[in-house]
Amino acid sequence: MGRMHWGGGTPTILPPVLIHRLANAVKAVLPPTAHWEFSVEIDPTMVDRAKIAALAAQGMSRASIGIQDFDPLVQQAIGRIQPFDVTRACVDDLRAEGIRSLNADLVYGLPHHDIARLNETVSKVFDLAPDRIALFGYAHVPWMSKRQRLIDEAALPREVARYELAELAAARFTATGFQAIGIDHFARPDDALAIAAQNGRLRRNFQGYTDDSCASLIGLGASSISRLPNGYIQNAAATPAYTQRIDAGELAGLRGHIMTKDDLLRARAIEMIMCDFRLNIGELRETFGAQFTEINPAITRICERFGDLVHTSHDSLEILAEGRPLTRIIASAFDARTPVGARYSQAS
Repeated sequence: MGRMHWGGGTPTILPPVLIHRLANAVKAVLPPTAHWEFSVEIDPTMVDRAKIAALAAQGMSRASIGIQDFDPLVQQAIGRIQPFDVTRACVDDLRAEGIRSLNADLVYGLPHHDIARLNETVSKVFDLAPDRIALFGYAHVPWMSKRQRLIDEAALPREVARYELAELAAARFTATGFQAIGIDHFARPDDALAIAAQNGRLRRNFQGYTDDSCASLIGLGASSISRLPNGYIQNAAATPAYTQRIDAGELAGLRGHIMTKDDLLRARAIEMIMCDFRLNIGELRETFGAQFTEINPAITRICERFGDLVHTSHDSLEILAEGRPLTRIIASAFDARTPVGARYSQAS
């Protein structure tokens, strides 16, 4: 095992004894390699020094702190009360345990978000001295997430305001020395993620941007998704169904998808656009041969729709700086499996 990541939002709900039990169980089946990494999503309101010490003892090398926003009105609107001093104490404990890499997760476009509130949150994040920052746009999808039905949609900033919020945060991050990584991450220049981006080794998976080039990602737990060289497998989503399958001696996977050659081609094209803002046509031709021509219609549609926002040559299609806010939309042109009638949150 080269890397282990504990996510899902609240792995720090576990007490120290279960942290040790779980980590040891995974290591017994998948022994760590010499240079393995162990990252954990940390909820500052559900962690203490003992839990952090247990994670550090098991080899945690990176912590991802869930923040979203520090403004009290915004926190109340989304039902996530997390005072700054609680987060500050969590960070201090992590650093005291020798955690070398710290990531902060922020969200823009939340209820009542405006320039002043986001500015204040960004300033407080700088006080925490993170090594990486992930800046996500809030996705309002109440038809999928029942708890979002409690949010007052009138308090949500509209498209132009969302764009301005994202641009403000990005400008402050880069002005303070962070390097922009893809569409929504930022890292210190000496961080492994920034180095991977500079060297053309940046990748993207379920956790976002990564410098991990391993072809296999094994998901453990209810609803988790595994990515293997030739496809995806998702475990049973409901916890009772997941444990029932395990207790019966069955595999946890409930559904999956075998990637066709066309799927693999399109997945790599999308990853190139999302990571490098550039489609390396030469590499795709070399890797996929004649199969490459299957995405020519998508390239043509992108050029017709986005015009001066992209630049094409014999060996590349590049999104220019002014077109990068539309990267996700441009990348979607290569997706041949978008469900008919699918609904999405507003974009920015």
